[in-house]
Amino acid sequence: MADNPKVALVCTPHPDDAEGGCGGTIAKWVKQGTKVVYLLTTNGEKGSANLEMDPRELVEIRKKEQMEAARILGVHEVIMLGHPDSELEDDKQFRGEVVRAIRQHKPEVVLTTDPFRRYGFQHRDHRVTGQVTLDAVYPFARDNLNFSEQFKEGLAPHNVSEVYLWGAEDPDTFIDITDVIDLKAQALAAHVSQMGDPAKVNERVRNMSKRWGERIRVEYAEAFRRLGTRPMPPAPRG
Repeated sequence: MADNPKVALVCTPHPDDAEGGCGGTIAKWVKQGTKVVYLLTTNGEKGSANLEMDPRELVEIRKKEQMEAARILGVHEVIMLGHPDSELEDDKQFRGEVVRAIRQHKPEVVLTTDPFRRYGFQHRDHRVTGQVTLDAVYPFARDNLNFSEQFKEGLAPHNVSEVYLWGAEDPDTFIDITDVIDLKAQALAAHVSQMGDPAKVNERVRNMSKRWGERIRVEYAEAFRRLGTRPMPPAPRG
């Protein structure tokens, strides 16, 4: 199990994904002094089966739900990029936005969704968010000449130490969240437009977390695939 970092950046596709994927770890780390920042990549405008729902209204609903969930967990700041739901692209603009957040907040750890899935389907926004975040971490945020215009704005390159991927099919890192399981359930239930009955949310959260907890002999846990990154090479001497 990892020690808590000083700063963690959570790159999450839609409102509610972070709480479901790593809400317990966030709550645990915040209690231990970690500064956690959310980078929310889409506005969640298509997250409804109600054909009468106005997407613009849904955006505002989901913003409020996300802010309440973040408050429950103790998240320091929520950055909302506002890309249209289901329309994320792996392009320079998006990559630069993630690089900017990394360089601004200088996290030791970045958490995001695992883009590499072999079994079953995965929402495209999840796949693109995970892939772009990994690329932003290494090498783009680290290397001086990538997005050099940010350096001119005062944002120096930054080397992230580790990436934690939630939703991994082959997790290798498990975080004991037994003491914060209620906070995880409450934060996820704050997304009323998506989750519905809080009692059912609580049951679902506990069932999933219990399954991972069995892997490390605790009551409740979250699971990740953990990647280390390469440190910045020393500048050549001339």
